[in-house]
Amino acid sequence: MLRGLAHGAAWTLATSTAVALSWFGVHTVLTGTVDDPPRALPLSTAPSPPPRTSSTSRPRPPAPGTSAAVPSGGGPSGTASAGTGPQQPPGTARPVPNAAGATGDVHSYPVSGGRVVLDLGPAAASFVSATPDTGWSTRVWKQPGWIRVDFTSGLHTSSVFCTWNGHSPTVQTYGT
Repeated sequence: MLRGLAHGAAWTLATSTAVALSWFGVHTVLTGTVDDPPRALPLSTAPSPPPRTSSTSRPRPPAPGTSAAVPSGGGPSGTASAGTGPQQPPGTARPVPNAAGATGDVHSYPVSGGRVVLDLGPAAASFVSATPDTGWSTRVWKQPGWIRVDFTSGLHTSSVFCTWNGHSPTVQTYGT
């Protein structure tokens, strides 16, 4: 009887030690990961003019003797700009200051399940937002040197990885 109690106590001690070590190991790895809610970019309060062109037709060339200048109130996507610089075509990056005050290029990465927006600087990147599609959920990991965003729905997962450990930021997408 005493021998059975000694074996049971040894087993309980060994199992408790293994569980505690596992918990501390997982806790240490996950300490820096945060699932922040997505941040929204500020929208202009000025009303947007209707689009001047459609995606299936080109604008007419200007008549001879007239100027082909871009109007100052409307950008190519129909949003108003407050004189923040030259207009750029849709899908290109636009320099904006990030939380640290540095200026980088904001890029959007569409994948199955949603869209990720990152601010890519010359030596680092910052997470701007992740917008999941209907029925998908988002998980974000941020560490010094990398950012990972996953969109999951059931057994399907799409990911966006951004790394900059000793090099300029590079982005890889999986599940597009």
